[in-house]
Amino acid sequence: MLDLVILSLHFFICFLISIALWRRTKDVDSHSSSTGGAEMEPDGLIFIGKEEDIKKSQRITAKVNGREIVVFYREGKFHALDSRCYRKILACVISDIDGQACIVCPWHKFKITLETGEGLYEGINPQEPSPTPKWQSKGVKQRIHKITIDNGNVYVSPPDLSVSFDSDYYADKYKNGGELAMGK
Repeated sequence: MLDLVILSLHFFICFLISIALWRRTKDVDSHSSSTGGAEMEPDGLIFIGKEEDIKKSQRITAKVNGREIVVFYREGKFHALDSRCYRKILACVISDIDGQACIVCPWHKFKITLETGEGLYEGINPQEPSPTPKWQSKGVKQRIHKITIDNGNVYVSPPDLSVSFDSDYYADKYKNGGELAMGK
């Protein structure tokens, strides 16, 4: 019985943390019919926000071609990823795993690197004489977006959809205000 109480308390605390992180974010709500939410510049880049604003909030969400993305600022670098992995990464915790900054989904515990979008898992090689758990790659699971900083403004490049990633399924499913779109 005590185990059930402790487990329930753990989930409640995780829920409160994710709500606190979610409330701390700032949504970009620029309007442009060509991009579905963010303003496209003449050079094809999409304006996301002011560099200083994103540094203060440490993350911001935006729509790029109807697709929800999140831009993180961590340890002096900007990272942009699709805002959904297998659920919603916006409220996820960022942790250092094996020397890499990773998003850790509070629901599924998926670990996705900010730098490359690669999924990580801890596994063993049973053929080793003394197998020890090591961080291994699942491959790139999350679409990342190229960031450009110019005169204090943060831009992303439109996604190259000729290459497919696992996060594309969820990005498309909830595109343009789908039933489970961000904030609903």
